[in-house]
Amino acid sequence: MNHHFIAPAGHGGRPPGAPLLSLLVLAAAALAILSACSVPPVQSPVPSVPLTAAFAQGGATPVAGQALDGAWWAGYGDPALTALVEQALAANQDVAIALQRVAQARAGSDAQSSRLWPTVGVQASASRSESGLPPPIKVVMPDIRALRAGADVAWEIDVAGGVRAARDAAQADAAAAAAGVEGARLLVASEVARQYFALRSAEERLRIVQALAAAQRETAIRVASRLREGEASAFDLDRARAEADALDAQLPPQRMLAGISQTRLAVLLGRNPSASVVGGNAGFAWPAAREIGTGQPSELLRRRPDLIAAEARVGAETLRGAEAQAQRWPKLFLSVLLGREDLQLNALNLSPVRFSNVALAFAMPIFNAGRIDAGIRAQSARAEEALLEWQKAVLVAVQEVEDSLLVRAQEAERAAALASTVEHRRRSLQRAQSLQREGQIDLLVLLDVQRSVLSSELALSDSRLQQVLADVQLYKALGGGFAPARAGTAMTSLAKRTPQ
Repeated sequence: MNHHFIAPAGHGGRPPGAPLLSLLVLAAAALAILSACSVPPVQSPVPSVPLTAAFAQGGATPVAGQALDGAWWAGYGDPALTALVEQALAANQDVAIALQRVAQARAGSDAQSSRLWPTVGVQASASRSESGLPPPIKVVMPDIRALRAGADVAWEIDVAGGVRAARDAAQADAAAAAAGVEGARLLVASEVARQYFALRSAEERLRIVQALAAAQRETAIRVASRLREGEASAFDLDRARAEADALDAQLPPQRMLAGISQTRLAVLLGRNPSASVVGGNAGFAWPAAREIGTGQPSELLRRRPDLIAAEARVGAETLRGAEAQAQRWPKLFLSVLLGREDLQLNALNLSPVRFSNVALAFAMPIFNAGRIDAGIRAQSARAEEALLEWQKAVLVAVQEVEDSLLVRAQEAERAAALASTVEHRRRSLQRAQSLQREGQIDLLVLLDVQRSVLSSELALSDSRLQQVLADVQLYKALGGGFAPARAGTAMTSLAKRTPQ
């Protein structure tokens, strides 16, 4: 049950100066009330656990985070990769969708901001009433012709700050959407790099298997020739052909992986997946390992777009809690109508007739069966949920950096060991081929050596892929090379005050 008090400040026939004066007085009083409200700023959230001064896998002294480049993918020195990422950032549909979300959020912010201002409208009407009554009767029931035109002003005076809290919450939503655009760009850039390197790895593994398969077929041909000369058995020939067929069976999976990477890159670039977007590169060389600045774990809060967006959502839900709290307090509504009327009664012309009306409505909830309190509790739960999601995202962000650093370090050791293994096995293969031609070893020994070379080369190729993917994942976990934003500062400026 709501109680309303309506005070008319002026009505028909009075000069317009009186309602205008009343409007100014009421506006000044409202501003005085608003300025008297004590409204603290929105506080930035705090992680659920303290963050360390450095990453455990990053060494005792963290490398400065400023080492991150604005376009980190260009640091690989691969023009094809750089071109693909730049094209994807310009044409990717996920980025375009994120931009539309920003437009929606900003429109919502503008709509909420408009509630702080009066609504001004115009109205006009025309009416004519005639009767066939005798003239003496028309003295009491006259013929009337009326033409009216006027302007009306309606304003909800934000006494408790609920409208301002709603506006600031909408602005925080817009900040979260803007961070979402940077998040989408980061995801697109990292995924393009992942698929590009996966494609180059598949092409490399395909070349390795094709070369070994060709060598194995040549071995099978030599065994068949020796069989005809009586120097080899049918068992040796079947074994050589089986090894060649086994190598041929490894070719389709590599072609499949390369094809899938092509179609995924096409989608990322906003192109037709039926058309190839990346040409072959037989001279591709894996990028050398490089040092990546990690900074301190606390820097992730200002560098990762997903954490910036999550923090903005915490602020938005907190402000909506203030909006829900404001429903408990009184509301003031101001209505003003000013106009002019061209009035004619029978043959008597009374125009011009000026009219005005100023009304102030007061509304305060007295009893609503707990509806407002329920809304406050529900919004409080949503704000707590947003805070918990942000705190979880912080922990996941630190975990992703630690995991990426660990993978990089271990894959570097693995790659060094595999490179040495490949070098030794290639030399042993050359010696085995020479010994087999001289008849000092049989074919089975040669085939075993060939299989060991294949497995070690494929393992080295996979390790190189994992190394570079760990680099990409580390850039993604660190927030990429995009300029760091300050969500807390932005949110304070967007949502400076909430009512007590």
